[in-house]
Amino acid sequence: MLLSFRVANHRSIRHEQQLNLQPVYDSDRPEGTQWRAVPVVGVFGANASGKSNLVNALQYMARMVVSSHRDAEPDGGVERSPFLLDEAAQDEPSWYIVDLLLAGVRYTYGFGVDDDRVVEEWLDSYPKGKKKELFSRVGDEVKPGASQQSGQLALVESITEPNVLFLSLAARSKQQDFRPVYDWFAHRLQFRGTHTGRNYGIAMRALEDAGRHPEIMELLKAADLGIEECGMERLLMDEAGLRRQFGPRIPSRLLRELEDEGPREIMRPWVGHRGRSGVVQMNLHDESAGTQALLEQAPRFLAVLRRGGTFVVDEIDASLHPLLTARLIGLFQDSRTNPEGAQLIFTSHDASLLGRRDGEDILKRDQAWFVEKDQYGETTLYSLAEFKPRKEENRERRYLGGSYGGVPFIDESFADAVAKRGGGAGQDAEAERQAQVEPTEP
Repeated sequence: MLLSFRVANHRSIRHEQQLNLQPVYDSDRPEGTQWRAVPVVGVFGANASGKSNLVNALQYMARMVVSSHRDAEPDGGVERSPFLLDEAAQDEPSWYIVDLLLAGVRYTYGFGVDDDRVVEEWLDSYPKGKKKELFSRVGDEVKPGASQQSGQLALVESITEPNVLFLSLAARSKQQDFRPVYDWFAHRLQFRGTHTGRNYGIAMRALEDAGRHPEIMELLKAADLGIEECGMERLLMDEAGLRRQFGPRIPSRLLRELEDEGPREIMRPWVGHRGRSGVVQMNLHDESAGTQALLEQAPRFLAVLRRGGTFVVDEIDASLHPLLTARLIGLFQDSRTNPEGAQLIFTSHDASLLGRRDGEDILKRDQAWFVEKDQYGETTLYSLAEFKPRKEENRERRYLGGSYGGVPFIDESFADAVAKRGGGAGQDAEAERQAQVEPTEP
């Protein structure tokens, strides 16, 4: 479980910003839970304000932990994305720090990197609430904690390149005290990007899994897409089968495979829709972008709910109706559908997610965050809780009205520029027309 994430000098985040997931209002806790962190966080803000950069920073940290030992070239430096609008930032480290609660034990892990190397790294645990240093590193020197066997860590230290995280190698060298944090980054932290598109393969697997995981079908029905059932069937893919599957636009790749290899069996996914004469089976590729997006996303949401962990989604509302997005969020808020205390962190432009559904807040007061970018291009992250909102206030309306910030400011010059451009374009077109019909002097 993620308790907090801090980052500095990454893309538009110039100075340290903290996303704190620890509850602020006891009265807003989901009923029947004692979770030490909120199960949902939504980050809102204008375009290009830094929402995706916050997600990217956590993703960068995870990538460094899991694969810096594989990706880094000897003496190759460190690939990073420091703040570019301040020359001083290029010479300063970028910092990434997480507080985690894993199997009832709190851990703090962080590191700083510049263009050349890891400048600092540390890992502490807090069994029974008391700090226990597992290791600290400054430059090439690693200091084992009092509880660690210095001989074993000395071997790991000797093979750790300057541009590689010590944790990456120590956890893979059977240093069991380090495994919980490494495993969280490797297996319990998941990301879904912005441009998922129509990922036919993932949607197809979702239909395959619908029999083993009936909650997928229940979610499809609840989405009011007119879907009654779904499944897979075996087809002999000769030319006639291809035409039934794809219509007149058969992918040329499949035609070449048919010519080279002959007919073969494939599994065809289908979705059954309500019709006047009963359920009609339709091909998956005939479904709307929204249906395919749901089929692509639903298995990942449901998987993290079953197993636990932290799921980070950039632009959660892409291709999905706000009511459906609210329903997905609601699954994380309820201990019955979220027995493992899984977390959902998402970014969105959809202000309706700050409102209510069926009389309940979609997001609690300590679950909404905002980002703003100032005139120097620097991102600031702050919580709705800082405004001390009343429980009953209309947060959606207040956000759209600018009470919390995090909204774009578009002044009258925008409309004036469009109007002037429109007038200029009309005048240019008229001049061109006149030039075509009126003879010119020789």
